[in-house]
Amino acid sequence: MTNSSSPPRHVTVLSVALAVVAAITSALTFFVPDILLGPPVTDGNARGTALVILAGAVPVLLVAMVSARRGSWRGVFFWLGSMFYLAYNVFLLLFLTPFNRLFLFNVATGSLAIFSIAALIRAVDRDWLVAQMRKVPFRGIAVFVWTIVVLNALAWLQVIVPALFAENPLSFLEGIGVATNALYVQDLVFWLPMVAVAAYWLWQRQTMGVLLTGSWLVYGVIESIGIAVDQWFGHQADPTSSFASETVIPYMIGLAVVNAVAVYFYIRPNRQDGVVTSRPGPDAIGGP
Repeated sequence: MTNSSSPPRHVTVLSVALAVVAAITSALTFFVPDILLGPPVTDGNARGTALVILAGAVPVLLVAMVSARRGSWRGVFFWLGSMFYLAYNVFLLLFLTPFNRLFLFNVATGSLAIFSIAALIRAVDRDWLVAQMRKVPFRGIAVFVWTIVVLNALAWLQVIVPALFAENPLSFLEGIGVATNALYVQDLVFWLPMVAVAAYWLWQRQTMGVLLTGSWLVYGVIESIGIAVDQWFGHQADPTSSFASETVIPYMIGLAVVNAVAVYFYIRPNRQDGVVTSRPGPDAIGGP
């Protein structure tokens, strides 16, 4: 994908299909009573997530896709970031809620999200993308990302490590109706390592690091809002459960604001907006 041509048709087709299937699935999850079969707290969390998908991630995806197809380099980050959000959360809807009638809908959403992400990353002209950016504090943002990764990992490990040596290792799963916590699985196996590596590439001023980190920051804004919403719904569904808490909400809103500030430094206007700039060298970002 370059500044002078639209993305290949298959990228758009995949993304539109993803948006449609995700919208249908989230609408069914949120509006159809008793379609979820888990404990009240996890069903509440899932309904909150479905609301954010329907009212937030899908509209962001569609608007960003149209914007990027019209030549906006900023739209690329929002396009990819919203798909990161869909891929991340459909995994939780598949594995953090008991099997239900929406299983195949969620499978379709997950498959479309994975292939849409891969297709867009492959199609993006990263050299052109980063050539449009000016005075971005790449290394400062890399440090911020690493800080979030470490804090996130520590938050999960402080639950996991004591459970490994507890008399009943499954005690921290009581009341959520699953055999393990899929949130810990996908964060520690894939997302946190991926983001840490992307930040390292950003530190080295590699174009892939710019694309992945900027998109992850957009994801972070949506995800933080999503956590605040799903925690509220989960707490309302079961105020006695420790798996959802209203005390988390202010922290998530604050994290959303911090991520939004980082996104601003990525996409803020500069004097050369609207001017096609020369491309930097392969896989490197020129300038200070």
